Amino acid sequence: MSEVPYGFDEDDRTRRLLRSRPPQEALAWVESALGGRVVAVRALRGGLSSAMHQVSVTTSDDVIQAVLRRYVRFDPTEPDIAEREARAMGFVAGLPLPTPRLLAADLAGDATGVAMLLMSRLPGRVDWRPSDVDGWLRRMAEQLPLVHAAPLPPPGVIRPFATYRQQCYDVPSWARWPAVWERALELVRGPVPDHQPVFLHRDFHPGNVLWRRGRVTGVVDWQSASIGPPSVDVGHCRTNLVSYGLDVVDRFTEFWERASGQRYDPWADVSTTIGWLDGLRDEAPADGHRVEDFLARAVAELG
Repeated sequence: MSEVPYGFDEDDRTRRLLRSRPPQEALAWVESALGGRVVAVRALRGGLSSAMHQVSVTTSDDVIQAVLRRYVRFDPTEPDIAEREARAMGFVAGLPLPTPRLLAADLAGDATGVAMLLMSRLPGRVDWRPSDVDGWLRRMAEQLPLVHAAPLPPPGVIRPFATYRQQCYDVPSWARWPAVWERALELVRGPVPDHQPVFLHRDFHPGNVLWRRGRVTGVVDWQSASIGPPSVDVGHCRTNLVSYGLDVVDRFTEFWERASGQRYDPWADVSTTIGWLDGLRDEAPADGHRVEDFLARAVAELG
């Protein structure tokens, strides 16, 4: 297992940006949305794309626990990310698995200058170091058929799947097998394999699954929801499991195939790995050679 779980390897600047107490204007917006008074605020760790805080709000007859998401890291390539997540949260409210409810949205950033979403808080916590690895893998894998079985929304509600664009597609400087990366790039530049399109979480991995007493209590972070091949969700999770070893990656896939009755397409391994190329190119991660082994195996399977 990796020494520092994904989303927790933050530097001081990131910690100040994402974990500092929200500005008073943001808390006033929460109070207006829920009709109460904020009495407690706690930073939630584990994500790096936005600031997440649990807020406790007292009203005339209740105490509401909610989560405030502020998109303080603006990405010019995804200017509508908050709107997309709001639409996705409305859609997944009908799924047979626990997901947060959207309570309020400031998509234009009128209150503080950045977009904000307020959502219900789910019980549980992220678990990157499970005591029962097989049970952890199996229960995660069993969530995906529930997501993929959702009736497709009308066109335009959820965007179609595409491999994440990169600023540069040069082969990593540390690559032992440049030809593997070149072949992977050819495969990604080609058409998406034929598939029955399904609703995708698109960012499914252990950091977006909540647990309590060995049971899944929530699937969160729907901002990347897409319509595409079911193997994409499996591949994204597989890539996040590489640091645990390829045997763990394969066990997760076996659990998914058993739960879904489908076969995994290794094209998704290639698409996900190339979709992270900008972060891999200049400096090998701690498990960089394992990532390359993972990619080489998928390329070999695809021919």
